[in-house]
Amino acid sequence: MDFTDEEFEEACSELDNPRISDYEFFVESSGVQIYRKYQEDSGLYEYKVFGTLSGVGPETCAKVYVDLEYRKTWDSYVNKLYKVKDGDREGVYWRVNYPFPMSSRDYAFIRESREFEINDEHVWVILGRSVPFASKPPVAGVIRVDDFKQSMAIKASGDGSKAFMHYYDNPKGMIPTWLVNWAAKTGVPGFMQSMTDACNGYPEYLAKLERSKGTTS
Repeated sequence: MDFTDEEFEEACSELDNPRISDYEFFVESSGVQIYRKYQEDSGLYEYKVFGTLSGVGPETCAKVYVDLEYRKTWDSYVNKLYKVKDGDREGVYWRVNYPFPMSSRDYAFIRESREFEINDEHVWVILGRSVPFASKPPVAGVIRVDDFKQSMAIKASGDGSKAFMHYYDNPKGMIPTWLVNWAAKTGVPGFMQSMTDACNGYPEYLAKLERSKGTTS
C-alpha cells in the first residue's frame, strides 16, 4: 500500500479538529483560511487550508477533484494531464504552465481515494505524493517537481461542503517571492472558487459525454 490508514485518518480528523499549533496564520480570503509552516531544509512553506464550497455536495467535489479529463476543461494551468503506470503501480502525470519566462513544471505522483463513515458523517479523503515513474522520466526544458505531497478531506456542511487541504511542493529553480505569495494568498482561494464552478458544471459535462458516446456507438 502506498498510503497508510493513519495518513487517511489524520486528514479526516483535520476537518473538525485542525492541528495548527505549529503553523502560523497566513491569510483569510473569501471564507478560506490558510495557515503555513516554514521548512528549514527547503526554505519554503507547507500549507493547511480550511474552507467551504457553497452549494456543492462533497461527493461531486471528490469526483471532480480526481477526474483528469474534466480537469483539462476548467484548469487553465494544465498543460498535460493523464494516468501513468509502472507495473502494478498507477499514478498521474501532470505538467503545469508557469508564467513566462519561467520553465514549466511537471509531476509524477501516486494518488488514492477512500471514503469513511465517522460520527454518522460521510467523509471523502484523497491523498497524493510524488514518486519516480520509470515510464515518465524528466524531460529537457521542464523542471520535475519530485518533492510534493497533498491531502484533501471533504464532507457535507449545510447546503455545501466543508474542505481541508494540506499541500507542499518544492518547485525548484529561482521562483520570485511575489509569485510564491500570490499563489498562496490568491491562488488557493481562486482554486476553491474554480472548484465550485467546476462542480456546478459537472452534471452538464457528464451529460455531454453520454451524448457523444451515443453518437459514436
